[in-house]
Amino acid sequence: MTPQYERLQKCYEIYKEKIHFEPRVALVLGSGLGDYADQIDTRAVLEYREIPGFPISTVPGHKGRFVFGYVDTVPVVIMQGRVHYYEGYDMEDVVLPIRLMGQMGAQILFLTNAAGGANYYFQAGDFMLIEDQIATMVPSPLRGANIEELGLRFPDMSHIYDEDLKKLIRMTAAELQIPLKAGVYMQNPGPNFESPAEVRMCRILGADAVGMSTACEAIAANHMGMKVCGISCISNAAAGMTPNPLTHEEVQETANRVAPMFKKLITASVAKM
Repeated sequence: MTPQYERLQKCYEIYKEKIHFEPRVALVLGSGLGDYADQIDTRAVLEYREIPGFPISTVPGHKGRFVFGYVDTVPVVIMQGRVHYYEGYDMEDVVLPIRLMGQMGAQILFLTNAAGGANYYFQAGDFMLIEDQIATMVPSPLRGANIEELGLRFPDMSHIYDEDLKKLIRMTAAELQIPLKAGVYMQNPGPNFESPAEVRMCRILGADAVGMSTACEAIAANHMGMKVCGISCISNAAAGMTPNPLTHEEVQETANRVAPMFKKLITASVAKM
């Protein structure tokens, strides 16, 4: 047993001791969606600080807790506040919550985020179904001794984002008449926004949206056999695509503006999972 797996098991024991609820779907809430967990049929809450040694989110608006309950009839666990690599945590810490939700019983991981649009056809407020990702700019969460109890040393990444779940989300968006773009998400280290030259590089490499989370979480989930899907809210045009400087306030403002529609799409999609 590796130290990483031993740590995961200790976190899982705390969960089993405090929470008597087994989720089927795990949700990670991005910017603007922080209060989504407050609107579900909540059955239990587990604060990150109640788990010894668990990483705590330091980003404003990220409450830092697991919320357990039902979206429609689907049992879910919601990560209300994610942990980012740019906060100074090791990648092992960043993906620990994802692995824990998988240990809880979640078979599906639904990732959301606010991202900068690198595609000129995208506008602030658009939703992008994540088709694929680029994560080579940040350390792999699988670096180091492999956790054999979770997955293979060299896991295949041909279909990180599950094809059936992508079809389900597309169909749901069409039924709700919510426009849905699709593209490739690229994770960068942060916390600084990318420079115009870096955005051009991202676009050349094939990225349609850039952000500071998500891709590492998808790798960790895929490694342990979870089905993954994700949606980015395009919160702004990336650096160099407009004359305006980038600010976190702009990101938050856009995310808050489209949050009601985002929540509607999430709820309807999860209900079909």
